[in-house]
Amino acid sequence: MDYRTSMESSETLRNKCAACYRQFNKMEHLVEHMKISYHSGHEPTCGVCKKHCRSFESLREHLIGPLPKQECKNIFSLRGCRFCMAILESPNARRIHQERCQFSSVNSGLATRMAALGLRDKSMIDNTSSRSPRVVALSCKMVGGGSDGSLDICARVCITDESENVVFHTYVKPSMPVTSYRYETTGIRPENLRDAMPLKQVQRKIQEFLCNGEPMWKIRPRAGKARILVGHGLDHDLDRLQLEYPSSMIRDIAKYPPLMKTSKLSNSLKYLTQAYLGYDVHYGIQDPYEDCVAMMRLYTRMRYQKHKIEAYPLAADAQNRSNQVAWRQSEVERMSPNEMLSISRSDYYCWCLDSLA
Repeated sequence: MDYRTSMESSETLRNKCAACYRQFNKMEHLVEHMKISYHSGHEPTCGVCKKHCRSFESLREHLIGPLPKQECKNIFSLRGCRFCMAILESPNARRIHQERCQFSSVNSGLATRMAALGLRDKSMIDNTSSRSPRVVALSCKMVGGGSDGSLDICARVCITDESENVVFHTYVKPSMPVTSYRYETTGIRPENLRDAMPLKQVQRKIQEFLCNGEPMWKIRPRAGKARILVGHGLDHDLDRLQLEYPSSMIRDIAKYPPLMKTSKLSNSLKYLTQAYLGYDVHYGIQDPYEDCVAMMRLYTRMRYQKHKIEAYPLAADAQNRSNQVAWRQSEVERMSPNEMLSISRSDYYCWCLDSLA
């Protein structure tokens, strides 16, 4: 290797991203990359080589995909948990960990819970109780309206807490004629909706429960009384319920970047439950309680990740403006890749921050 080749190789290494390990010919190209990549300690990271990945799907590809990094694949195959993607100290530690990390299906206790519930409205948990839930999951089941039955009409709602207890459950009286009950997946029959709770009453009960005594305009993500709402495709569910709720209080599994596909499209709840919890849902009749449990388990798995604590963790925080939002080209180009990574911030709200609230 001649002197020029050696210098070019050294320069390329200096221009290597400290997070995703992409290499650039010029420092200004690395700086541009860091401006738009929003690398941070909240990204899924390989436990072997410490490479940052944009989502758990890209991390999975890095470890066990069609073209994995061989060294990482070898170690992961011996000591890696296929659910949370962590690397354990030994194969035996992996076995013990994975037994705890894999959840069991809720189907076994579902019939008993629903029988006790009586498939009717259940009283709200007392908002003054110290055990009143801070986080709840909501799931709806839709029947079909319109001439071809393709118009979604909310016909059943379930809300659960973090302990997988049913907080609220009811059938919903349709506001328009039902042309398809979609029984094969919903299990809903005409008699279930005949004396069901009217939509307006369902709206009022859910709204009051979520707001928990706070006016909608006053709701704030931290230190307030309003509840965090977990779901999958919540925009659609809230639209069918004709409900509004602040986006800062919504945790949508379908839109959470670490759980999305590498193409930035949503993964189905069925896939996420199988891949990250280790059991199957959505076989035959789909129960909203089962969906709520799966969504809450996915949320808590994401919330309890251990990430570096930062004073201002989001790129949008005003306090970061002098660092990341308005990168000063001349100053940043003098930084090392690790120094650039240290001032870089995430462009999404990591759910681990909920555990600090």
